[in-house]
Amino acid sequence: MDGMPPLNALRAFEAAARHLSLTKAAAELNVSPGAVSHQIRGLEALLGVDLFERRVRAIVLTAAGERLYPGLQTGFLHIREAVSGLQQLDSERVLVVATPPGLTAKWLAARLYRFAGANPEIDTRISSSLNNANFATDGVDLAIRNMPDDPPPDAALDMEKLVSLSLVPVCSPKLIESSGPLDKPERLAHAPLIRDDTLLPRARMPAWTDWFAAAGLPHVEIARGLSFNSAEHALDAASEGAGVLLVTDILAYDLLHAGRLVIPVPLTLPAGRAYYLVRPRRARERPPVRAFIDWLKQEFAALDWSMFAPARASRRG
Repeated sequence: MDGMPPLNALRAFEAAARHLSLTKAAAELNVSPGAVSHQIRGLEALLGVDLFERRVRAIVLTAAGERLYPGLQTGFLHIREAVSGLQQLDSERVLVVATPPGLTAKWLAARLYRFAGANPEIDTRISSSLNNANFATDGVDLAIRNMPDDPPPDAALDMEKLVSLSLVPVCSPKLIESSGPLDKPERLAHAPLIRDDTLLPRARMPAWTDWFAAAGLPHVEIARGLSFNSAEHALDAASEGAGVLLVTDILAYDLLHAGRLVIPVPLTLPAGRAYYLVRPRRARERPPVRAFIDWLKQEFAALDWSMFAPARASRRG
């Protein structure tokens, strides 16, 4: 015969010869046993030889089948290896980073285009959740976590501090225009307050009570005002003039730079927390992971803390 037999027929023969079963070959190829048998009979007719001896509930390779099978088995093995290698190459391009939702929405997302532009070969996927990623089961390569400022060592994880966090009061200029000056703690004590309850229970972050105590007003009533379980929603409310929010400086950073928020009283409160880069200690460091780490460090190093209290400006990283 001239030319190459149909690939589907060769594939059906190779699977049936490997399993010595039409049923198992059909299951592997996701077709019916009748379809496998039809492909093989067509191949036999094309080649002019019998490839199988059909017995009751069994098939056995003929001499022609025995001669054809090894070459096809090797050929299809090479095809599978080539496809597998291509899939592995594609997976090497994928970078999965787990991040807190607030940091993603209010700081990271606006900067990711720079990483994508500088690294077009990397398929970056951001997974945002308040729950810590499981590196063993979630397919995550790298995580940014809100952790105690000086966490205990973990034998399974590499942890590298990105930036220490402080809490700062912020509000919209519109609130000051409508309510009058809010430049003293005593005035803030009578302003509508916004609370972000997202991290208080699990991270034990300081709250409005702690801020007022640091400002010399230990008995301020803070039950009034709005409460959110989402940092980004709390920031949106503050930006619209709904009240004064106590928030980590990094989450308010872009809104402050844009003038949508201001700091009415320049008193910052150390949060006792920091953002850390976290990754499995024994994981192979793939180029996409290293590229993202280097880029993220550059972004944090470029931040200008001068709009915050002088004490905070000296506490970068």
